[in-house]
Amino acid sequence: MQLGNAILRRLALRPLRTVVVDDQRSWPAWQLWWTACHVASAIERATTADRVGIMLPTSGLFPAATLGAWMAGRTCVPLNYLFSTQDMEHVCRDASIDCCVTVGPMLDFTKGLPAGVRALRMEELPVKSLPRPRCCTPSRADRLALLLYTSGTSGRPKGVMLTEDNLWANVRQVRDWASFGSHDVVLGVLPQFHSFGFTVLTMMPLAVGAKAVYTARFMPKRIVDLAARHRPTALVAIPSMYNALRSVKDAPKDAFSSLRFAVSGGEPLPQSVSDGFHDAFGVRIAEGYGLTETSPVVSWCLPHEYRWKSVGRPLDGVQFLIADADGQPVPQGQDGEIRIKGPNVMKGYFNLPTESAAAFDAAGWFRTGDQGRLDADGHLSITGRIKEMLIIAGENVFPREIEEVLNHEPSIKESAVIGLQDGSRGEVPLAFLELHEGATFDEHAVRAWCRERLPGYKVPREFRVLAAMPRNPTGKVMRRALSAATPGINASA
Repeated sequence: MQLGNAILRRLALRPLRTVVVDDQRSWPAWQLWWTACHVASAIERATTADRVGIMLPTSGLFPAATLGAWMAGRTCVPLNYLFSTQDMEHVCRDASIDCCVTVGPMLDFTKGLPAGVRALRMEELPVKSLPRPRCCTPSRADRLALLLYTSGTSGRPKGVMLTEDNLWANVRQVRDWASFGSHDVVLGVLPQFHSFGFTVLTMMPLAVGAKAVYTARFMPKRIVDLAARHRPTALVAIPSMYNALRSVKDAPKDAFSSLRFAVSGGEPLPQSVSDGFHDAFGVRIAEGYGLTETSPVVSWCLPHEYRWKSVGRPLDGVQFLIADADGQPVPQGQDGEIRIKGPNVMKGYFNLPTESAAAFDAAGWFRTGDQGRLDADGHLSITGRIKEMLIIAGENVFPREIEEVLNHEPSIKESAVIGLQDGSRGEVPLAFLELHEGATFDEHAVRAWCRERLPGYKVPREFRVLAAMPRNPTGKVMRRALSAATPGINASA
């Protein structure tokens, strides 16, 4: 386990150095290693299964449990504690989990684990006793290290198989791309059961000797306070979090002046959020692109290369192909499906051979299902999600284009556009809106705003105002929930 042992070597170099700060404590390097050793012994006593569940809040407990599982030679299966009961049961059954590393408050929150899954509580570990010294079990590079289940926005969660090589490759790619090192302090609040939070917020800082500062709940004012206290060099968040941060009352202009990077991922970054955060704090958000299936990061637009709509150039070792429906390259600057090769691309979907085969084309390119284009400098821009594409009177329309216009309207905080079936046009746009606090909805004004900036067929047929968008645990809008709540809507949108 190259990644695990790289982290353990870093911990051994400076055992008294604080490597993690969370809501409960500061973790010196020795304590993280010590706890991981106890977790490994507890797992070996509890189960012989190849895979072990991990259900923990964003904290130092998570990397300690992960390292412990790897020390015991097991595959980690992070469990999304916001899963429905049905999804949690499906994941545990699909992965054949009979043991889960957790803490009491998590069990209270989820109302327990599925039948047949034993809770291994970290607060019950004998951490005051000397553990048996150990490292991560040596094994093959293609061995399954992590089984990450998708959040299920488009159906039942699927297990993404990430190998030791996949994880180690992506940590090194991110490290080298942004020159991360022991001088860095990484601040974030992302769930560690998500690929972005797992790799960029958790494993990468530990592997390079940086300090990681976590908080389990996103409270904008607390993030500002943590930034003042710890002076982070990197902030890892998603667009909705940056949108909330720019609205913190009385936040000083220099609140994030220590940042080398404000990293955004997980969903497209609206220009209104990017510009608003820059206006508030003088920091330009660096947008990246990735998928659970790619460990996750494949590109990242560094601040000195900033250009609007670019998610950057491919990381070292990553290749992009922009392909038409037949898998042939399209001319530079034209839209096509983004396909990817690289050492960080998944092994496949667990227990799903048909879906695994369909995820790759005949030449071995991973099919992302995202639509994008490359410019002359190799910068990638995402133009939409192929499955979300609307066909309006024979024209292909991506919701993102309409949403970008709506998100700039002064009263609108965020929008989500999906397809409404129409007898004459095939589909027409339906826009769900979340308004800024204190704003009122003026349909005439919003419609006029759209008509000035969009061709007529792209102007939403209907607007619906929501108190809040339905989101998955990483903050991504759940379009399927919008579709399911409204009869006559195209469920594939």
